[in-house]
Parts: sequence; structure tokens; C-alpha cells
Amino acid sequence: MMPMPINDLNDRARSIFQLVVEAYIDDGQPVGSRTISRRSTLNLSPASIRNVMQDLEEAGLLAAPHTSAGRVPTELGLRLFVDGMMQVAEPSAEDRAQIEASLSGAGTNGPVETALANATAALSGLSACAGLVMVPGHERVLKQVAFAPLSDRQALVVLVAMDGSIENRVIDVPAGLTPSMLVEAGNYITATLSGLTLAEAQARMRAEIASQQLAMDRAAARLVEAGLAIWSADHSERPVLIVRGQANLIDENARGDIDRVRQLLDELETKEDISQLLASAGEGASTRIFIGSENKLFALSGSSVIAAPWRGSDGRVIGVVGVIGPTRLNYARIVPMVDFTAQTLSRLMR
Repeated sequence: MMPMPINDLNDRARSIFQLVVEAYIDDGQPVGSRTISRRSTLNLSPASIRNVMQDLEEAGLLAAPHTSAGRVPTELGLRLFVDGMMQVAEPSAEDRAQIEASLSGAGTNGPVETALANATAALSGLSACAGLVMVPGHERVLKQVAFAPLSDRQALVVLVAMDGSIENRVIDVPAGLTPSMLVEAGNYITATLSGLTLAEAQARMRAEIASQQLAMDRAAARLVEAGLAIWSADHSERPVLIVRGQANLIDENARGDIDRVRQLLDELETKEDISQLLASAGEGASTRIFIGSENKLFALSGSSVIAAPWRGSDGRVIGVVGVIGPTRLNYARIVPMVDFTAQTLSRLMR
């Protein structure tokens, strides 16, 4: 069901509807006619306000939860408010400074994922939501690789990428492989394959094996090939998803609806589905807002996602950053905050 055009509401209904939404966003509680009467400058009695609220309920924009005398905006009403009534302001100087500080070392003084995690944590703290950032899967460029024996049949492989990131893997090794062969394998990758992507390194390794031009032991060669293969398979399609601030989702209002919060936390563990949602946000030109059941993933928990893409120097989308929280988010404050974070990432990652 599409929200009605904002012009279909008369001035009185529009004013009361906006006051209901803003009051609900402030404290997360159902809003009664007396609350609106105190906030409004319309000089209407509570009875008159109740009549308008009833009309808004019949229009599908408000709902009366349980037996409460107050009303809350529906997802349809929130969409109408966000698209047609919300006044968006620039992030405050303090918010901008905190976001920029969290990204000050991005791509230069440390691993990119560390900087992204810092930005996600900052966004989570400023918005009082869970922060999300996703980078589509990509093959890293090799810098250094080392093999260390764990047992007769297993070894630990440590990969250092050109972006500063470090990852470990445990792989099976052929029987009889000596520690000196492990050293030889690591030295070969560092000296010969450094500067190549995983796919490029694999292709060169296979070509040298096929042409019998390897300057190393055959067993060590098989070890190098196995190490490269496990990383290539792992990174070829895997998006990097960072989530910070899940504890923000459990506030005083959420404690009365713990099942919804539990559902949301379960959904945050479904990283593949969230990655798909963020990928769809990356297809847009600017910040996108998903409210409740507008996205199937969060239909049960009734949550909203605000996400924006960030881009490289060629204008292509590199990743998506955003927040997730209850539908009563302070959209007017958080939307520009997410947008500013995406713009800052775009600027610093070039």
C-alpha cells in the first residue's frame, strides 16, 4: 500500500500528524490528544484532536497499539513523514568532527577495515543505533605470506595484504613437509608473487608448475598453491560486513518488546541477507531509507535501515555505510549523519 500524497491532508490534519510523529520519535510512546493539545498552536480541544487522529487512523497513517488511548505512526505514516514532511538539517559541527576523526587514518596509516570499524562505531554512538558498513568482496593484493607448522599435517598461513590487513588460515599440508620447506614457500610468495592479486598469483603459480620452471621444491610449490587457493575461494565473493553498537538496540523502550529486539539481533547475525540489503542501497544515487516491512529481512522485527553508498575516484560504489534501529528513529538527524559519513569515506578513500 502506497502512502497517500501529503497534499491530500488538510492543514489541520497535517499539523496534528506531524506532531504525533515527532512526539513518538522523541520518546517511543503512544501519543495522546492531550500531548498534542499542549504542543499544538491550533487552539483545538483534545476532543477535536481525537477526531482528527481517528481520521488519520482510518487513513492508515496512525494506529492504536493494544488498549492504549494514544496513537503511534504506522510504517505507512512514517514513510509519508519521511518523504513529504521531514526537515533535514546538516550534521552538527561536533558530529562532523567525530566522524572525520574516526576516519583520519583510512587507507593510509592502517588497515582499511580498522578505519571502517572505527567509522561504524562512531556512527553507532552518534545515532544510538547499530552501525553497519559493507565492502563488496574483492581480492586483496599480496604483500607477504608466512607458513608456520602446527602439526605433522597442518600449518598456519599468515597473509599480509598491501592495505595492511592481516589474516590467518589453517591448512592441511602433505606428510613429510619440513619446517625448511614452509620457510621456502613463504619466501617464494613474498619474493615472487608480492604485488599480485590472489587470482594473478594463482595463475602465475600454475603456469610455472606446468612449465617446470619453479626454483623451489615441488612439495613447497604444492603448499604455495594450496595456500593461494584457500584464500581465493574465501575472498572471491565474500563481502566484508562490520556491525557495531548492537547494545544500543536494547534501550528502555525496547525492554517491553524484548521479542522484537531478539528477532532483530538474530537478523543481524544473518550477514549474507544484510549484505544483500546494503547492496541494494548501493544501487541508489544517495541515502536510502527502508522502513519496517518494506524490506522482508526486517519485517518481523519492525526495524528501519538508513544507508548510503560511498564511492572511489572513478565514481563507482566501493561500499555502503548506514545504521539500523527501531522504526522510531530520529530520521531528520540520522539521514544527514549517514550521508556525511558516506561523503567523508568517498573523499578519504580516493
